[in-house]
Amino acid sequence: MVDDDDSLRALLRTTFEAVDVDVVEARDSSEARRMIEARPPDAIVLDVSMPGLDGAAFCASLKASKATHDIPVVLLTGSDLATEATAAEVGADAFMLKPFSPLELLAVVERLAGGLHGTPFRALGKRHEDEQLLLYARDLRHLLELERGQRRLLESAYRETVSALASALESKDTGTGEHSQRVYGYAVELAAGTAPDAAHDESVGYGFLLHDFGKIGIPDQILQKPGPLTEAERRLMQTHTVLGEQMLRGVTLLQGGGLEVVRSHHERWDGRGYPDGRAGTDIPVVARIFAVADALDAMTSDRPYRAAMPWEDAGREILAESGRQFDPAIVKAFAAREGSLRRIHASSANGVLVGAY
Repeated sequence: MVDDDDSLRALLRTTFEAVDVDVVEARDSSEARRMIEARPPDAIVLDVSMPGLDGAAFCASLKASKATHDIPVVLLTGSDLATEATAAEVGADAFMLKPFSPLELLAVVERLAGGLHGTPFRALGKRHEDEQLLLYARDLRHLLELERGQRRLLESAYRETVSALASALESKDTGTGEHSQRVYGYAVELAAGTAPDAAHDESVGYGFLLHDFGKIGIPDQILQKPGPLTEAERRLMQTHTVLGEQMLRGVTLLQGGGLEVVRSHHERWDGRGYPDGRAGTDIPVVARIFAVADALDAMTSDRPYRAAMPWEDAGREILAESGRQFDPAIVKAFAAREGSLRRIHASSANGVLVGAY
């Protein structure tokens, strides 16, 4: 990109780099020539009006050289001195009037760099200089909309991958792949009533799904044991919280609240939980929320060592543990939102989660 206007080069560089096009800049033709000789580019964007050798003359010299003849050149001009006829005369591959849309220039450059004939953009009448910022603002908004759409697709792919992983892990534990989705739904519902920011925190959501990730390191004979665990087996089982945090510590998606869920979801309000024996509000709120959600699903689901208990009995058990196992504020939210939680449970039984997202 050869132009003595620093602000225009910065504008174009931002546009091109937003779509992963590398840009090398030069202020005049002599600087550009040294750069081109050192590393021939895929395309050259060249302003006509520059100090020293002007862009039109520089383009003619590039096209006259065997070494640079095939490099496509786009001529830019903001004056009436250069025309399409001038561009054709000096061998330019495309010609654009300033001000122009950066995205239109990007499209021309990409077509030329791909070996296709570039169709020059032609302004409908002469544009005013202050239109350049308006055109750039429009294009930037368009780029952001494209980026948001790509991000949504990527987030959806992440979510599907994490959900599949969580389901595969829990099938090793419970024999089904439904627990993580149900308990995620319960936790989001409880968070909406107690910690709304957490309900919309991507890290926390992934933590809800991967809370038992550490069980990948627990032997199947312990996970699937149909009877009570021995003391040694129980201690080994309890290591899954720390193990899960250690394995997921380097995952960007889990940084923050997500790791807090993984490590601390078996802590108790009264300090008798594990792995750290934290109590009360010293336990991260997302872990306190998840503790209720996890216990609710554990009680209302079949396990290798016992059958599921009725929903009403599980609800009474949670209310009874307020201030002991569970945070009273979370239990209060459970009571207030029990109808929604029950619908999540019922929809899961039918194979579709409703209200969980």
